[in-house]
Amino acid sequence: MRSIWNGAISFGLVSIPIKLVNATESHSVSFRQIHTEDSGRIRYRKVCELEDREVSQAEIGKAYEDADGTIIPISDEDLSHLPIPTARTIEIVAFVPADRIDPLQMDAAYYLAASGAPAAKPYTLLREALKRSNKVAIAKYALRGRERLGMLRVVGDAIAMHGLLWPDEVRAPEGVAPDGDVTVRDKELDLADALMDTLGEVDLEDLHDEYREALEEVIAAKAAGETPPEAPEPAEGGKVLDLMSALENSVRAARRSRGERPAAEETEGADVRPLTRRRSTPKETGGKKSTATTSKKAPAKKTADAKKSTARTTRGAKKTTPSRKSAGSTGSASGAAARSTSKSTARSASSAKGTEKKTPAKKTSSRKRSA
Repeated sequence: MRSIWNGAISFGLVSIPIKLVNATESHSVSFRQIHTEDSGRIRYRKVCELEDREVSQAEIGKAYEDADGTIIPISDEDLSHLPIPTARTIEIVAFVPADRIDPLQMDAAYYLAASGAPAAKPYTLLREALKRSNKVAIAKYALRGRERLGMLRVVGDAIAMHGLLWPDEVRAPEGVAPDGDVTVRDKELDLADALMDTLGEVDLEDLHDEYREALEEVIAAKAAGETPPEAPEPAEGGKVLDLMSALENSVRAARRSRGERPAAEETEGADVRPLTRRRSTPKETGGKKSTATTSKKAPAKKTADAKKSTARTTRGAKKTTPSRKSAGSTGSASGAAARSTSKSTARSASSAKGTEKKTPAKKTSSRKRSA
């Protein structure tokens, strides 16, 4: 890695010679501007307005334009003599806990490499001091024409520096939060917690830029004269009616993606059981069905007992039925007649026989008409 800045870390009276190296790199695919008619390159040329000619990079310098349009040239020598102690020095001004740094202030990241053998001992001393204190160092430094704020921390066996924005460069979040009072129910929070637990953690090494990979496939296909791959059609999701439905569906989808079976209870310890509530109505219906069945079977048992009693008291009394269907329809009527006949039999056996012959016939015919 090539250094982009040489200087020293000022740690009290200790000076540590270092080199500044970029800690990050961009893997994004860059494009060139072309003329669409003939694919000719479109270039930006640096032209002097006074001489109306293109100039080289060696002829280009810096200048400040005043409010009235006056141009004030500023040379590199002028910048090197700035009256600040951070011109070539990363000056540590404080040590603070890492959680004191707002992530909104984070900017570019650099590695600080020890420059030469003399820097090894003080470099190691600062690194171990940062490790043992569990703190980060706040420093000032000058880079690319301006003084900047930085944070030094330990990464592995190296010291890294994050450029920080000045506090007045971070905007206050005014007008960003939703207007009005919004109430979030405990059940919604329980489902949100369940979704967070289901998604779990992720190894950042497994994350990659899918857009860049798809873009490289398109470029490779075009270079080979093939048809670029088409984007898959997005899955049509159901219309989400409310936040609870969205959370429940998200938990189920996350569990399916992890190969887990959706459970009846979406959260452990959460008082939300949507599947159980949906089954509550069928359970009540089933209970009614069971009661109805029992009530239907009870008369049938009594009728069978009555038939047995009738058979004992009316032996020899037979009736011709036109079909099995008619006999089946008159079964209940005969049972009712049998109960009344068994009562009358206790009073008079002879009169009971006559009554038994007439009564079933009348009630049977009545039952036929009603059927």
